[in-house]
This record gives sequence, structure tokens and C-alpha cells, in this order.
Amino acid sequence: MSGITLVNQVKASKFLSGILQPVANAFVNASGYRKLGLRYDDVLREETDIIREAVNRLPDNVGYERVYRMKVAFQYSLSHTIATKDTALKPEDDIRYLTPVIEEVAAEFAERDDFNNIKSYTK
Repeated sequence: MSGITLVNQVKASKFLSGILQPVANAFVNASGYRKLGLRYDDVLREETDIIREAVNRLPDNVGYERVYRMKVAFQYSLSHTIATKDTALKPEDDIRYLTPVIEEVAAEFAERDDFNNIKSYTK
């Protein structure tokens, strides 16, 4: 999760935020995961060790809710339907529950890599 990020600068600038926020909303609506009842963190792929570990660290009830949302979305996909407006996920309910855990796990993995790569010099 390293790299250059401009999130804080965009959020601080009213001009940039005004331009990019409608584009971001259009992208989220076009992706369609909310129409299936999923949250943003539900669609993250579990192919990396970091995300796998973060999912394992979730509390049981949050993990069960995540699996339930995925099963419901799969059922919508099989029946070629989408959720009704009442059952579709609203933007205010799209809470990032996994992202903080991912950041914590990524920091731990980076710390572990740094620790494992320490070179000791002896005279």
C-alpha cells in the first residue's frame, strides 16, 4: 500500500474535489456492486496474503455479514437480477470495514520484512 497518493490534496481543494467527486460517484454507480448489496471492501480480491490475513482478523459477526452479502450477490447474479431500491446498498451504508485492518496488516508485513532484512555488521 505504498506509493504516491493525492487523496489529502484533492479533499483539501474545493475545486479538485468538485471536479473529481462526480466522476468518482459515476464510477461507483457504473461498477454496480451496490446494486448487488455489496460494500466496497466486499469486492476486494483475497489473492494476496495481506488481504487474506485481514479477512481472517475480522470479528466473527462482521465476517458472517460479509459472507452473507456475497451469497446474496451471487444469487442476484445467478438470477440475472439486481436488488430493489429498498434493498440496494445506499452510499452512506458503504462503510470501509476492512480497509483499516488491511492497512494494519500491511504495516505489520512491512515491519516484518524490514526486520528480516536487517544486516548486522561485525568488526
